[in-house]
Amino acid sequence: MSETSAGFSPTWLAMREPYDQRARNPAVLDALREAFSGQASVAVVDLGCGTGATMRALAPVLPKRQSWRLVDNDLSLLARVEAPGAAPDIASTPTPLDLSHDLELALDGHVDLVTISALLDLVSPEWLDRLAVEAAARRLPVYASLTYDGQIMFDPADDLDAKVVNAFNRHQLADKGFGPALGPRAARMTIEALEKVGYKVKSGQSDWQFGPDDEEIQLELIAGFAAAARETGLVELEDLVAWTARRREMITNGMAGMLIGHLDVFARLA
Repeated sequence: MSETSAGFSPTWLAMREPYDQRARNPAVLDALREAFSGQASVAVVDLGCGTGATMRALAPVLPKRQSWRLVDNDLSLLARVEAPGAAPDIASTPTPLDLSHDLELALDGHVDLVTISALLDLVSPEWLDRLAVEAAARRLPVYASLTYDGQIMFDPADDLDAKVVNAFNRHQLADKGFGPALGPRAARMTIEALEKVGYKVKSGQSDWQFGPDDEEIQLELIAGFAAAARETGLVELEDLVAWTARRREMITNGMAGMLIGHLDVFARLA
């Protein structure tokens, strides 16, 4: 899931990074590693890079010599990009671009791999098709990770959970800057869009799984779910306030867990 009440703030991105790292699907990472195992170097373009979390996560998987074009339209995030520690063979170039308009420009030039993390649920079906076509035209492998799949489960369950999740998923369909968003359809439609233009796709779940010790991020997520649900008007405010209070109490008492479904894919042209 790409949006919470914190949006894309550096604080939120730093909070989620270790959970993203833990969630990344190992079989999909193995497919990525194998694809580039015979190369001495690799040039990567990372779309919607934030502060560079994908670069830090993939640095051990890819060839030792790496050059990263880090693309985002948020200058404050680009200014906070940090390369992996003790990695003199990794070069990164922060690149401010609006991907809703400048996708083709982001992909031009010397590129061996396209990476995307926690972005595709925010884009429109048309933008996703455009990405697939443009990447295929350049014969670029695509690693797309942590794409929200619409699944949210709480432990213990509450009678209002399904209604809140439905409202949140409806909210995720709103325009996030790329046109009406894919939201919970993104994981399935990513595979379909890539396969339609000839890619062979390796996929695997990369779910966030939180337990009683993960208090801070669970509280942040509950706030995000409640804010989104309220905007839709699909849950009565009184019920939503009560649900939020119950969930917060469970979390702060160390009695709560949560699963949020994501999917990773690695795609190569057949």
